Amino acid sequence: MEFRLAANSKYNFLIVEDNDTMREGIVRVVEKMGHRAVETADAEQAEKQLSKTKFDLLISDYKLPGMTGIELLEKIKLISPETEAMLITAYGSIELAVEAMKKGAADFITKPFSPEELTLKVNLILERVQQKAELQRVSEENRYLRDQLDGQFNFGEIIGNSPAMQAIFRTIEKVAKGDSSIIIYGESGTGKELVAHAIHNTSPRKDRAFIRVNCGALAEGILESELFGHEKGAFTGAIKRRKGRFELAQSGSIFLDEIGDIPLGTQVKLLRVLQEKEFERVGGEETLSVDTRIIAATSKNLQEEIKRGNFREDLYYRLHIIPIHLPPLRERKEDISLLTEHFIKKISKEVNIPELKIDAQAIDKLRRYNWPGNVREFENVLERAAVLSEDAHILASDLPLFSEGAQTLTYSQPDGLNLNRTLETTEKQLLEKAMDKARGVKTEAAKLLDIKTSALYYKLEKYDLL
Repeated sequence: MEFRLAANSKYNFLIVEDNDTMREGIVRVVEKMGHRAVETADAEQAEKQLSKTKFDLLISDYKLPGMTGIELLEKIKLISPETEAMLITAYGSIELAVEAMKKGAADFITKPFSPEELTLKVNLILERVQQKAELQRVSEENRYLRDQLDGQFNFGEIIGNSPAMQAIFRTIEKVAKGDSSIIIYGESGTGKELVAHAIHNTSPRKDRAFIRVNCGALAEGILESELFGHEKGAFTGAIKRRKGRFELAQSGSIFLDEIGDIPLGTQVKLLRVLQEKEFERVGGEETLSVDTRIIAATSKNLQEEIKRGNFREDLYYRLHIIPIHLPPLRERKEDISLLTEHFIKKISKEVNIPELKIDAQAIDKLRRYNWPGNVREFENVLERAAVLSEDAHILASDLPLFSEGAQTLTYSQPDGLNLNRTLETTEKQLLEKAMDKARGVKTEAAKLLDIKTSALYYKLEKYDLL
């Protein structure tokens, strides 16, 4: 048995024929077509090859030592159901053809045959292989996207007229045209995934898949399987072959969120994808090529992670070709009015509150808050306020933010000059003071704080004061 690799090969063929001259002739035709061929003279070796390599097309003689081509076909369909098959026979009867088709053969060819006839039949089969692969890809993409939509938190489109956001928009427009790796830096809730979507949707890859992976949410073994896929039996629970996210993102884009949390072992494999554009599934030997644009994101300082030994420097430079830095909401408060208008319209539709409005004092209160959770927190706050408001009109007292009285309250700083922690400590102290003064009566405490009782319950629960 001999393995032959043709330049620019397209499909994998397994040729099973005990006649050396016939087998060599078929291999030459297949390789001339630009495909890859593995040849063997008996069915036993064919089964061994199929157990370790994925083949697109089996071409087998009907008469083989030890078993018939149809018996081999039946075994192969159990091992690799997606492999197509064509039988060769010198006994070209209708009965044999019908039996072969019933057992799953795509076609058969009768000896003697010309290279041209073989080429024609092979091309017809490969057209069907390509169509099936495309249908499977679309089906898997749709399944993945449905899963994402079921569990995805959506906080609107990218909104902003500030100079910082206008610079981001210009950057997106420029970088979308190419294929260079991109890394997006920004605090949680700043909209890193929205920027990644915008880059993909304005790129030449926009009609292909956009696949997201939350690298920080998965353990190392699970993450590798998610990224690269796995073979049947690769680990306990791997009951069938599963494509990874890189395969699903073929010709499209893959978004690696929180890439700073990837374990070092997985970083090595990711570096190979960036450098060589290839990988193997977990538990597999077949090397797969990948054409996908990598867009990464992190809320961490990767240079600090490199110093700590948590992130590979060579991977950092492979990813850091085009860096995009998203500003936190506290640094672009001129966008608050525009964001408020956008989310009020969006929330009005989602929670079915027609004519939802917001008071000018409420908008002023939104501007004074520093938004540690950024745009994600901004939408959450407005949605809660809309649900708790009376007469579809959001007032300042409906906003579960820090009280105006917190400005004059005496407090201790919990962590140097950390503004967000200081404000949280101040709010908690104010809640405790109000509850003490009201002797634990929540309606009275709410009046003292000039907030609704429902808002007070929310804050008390937030700080474990219930």
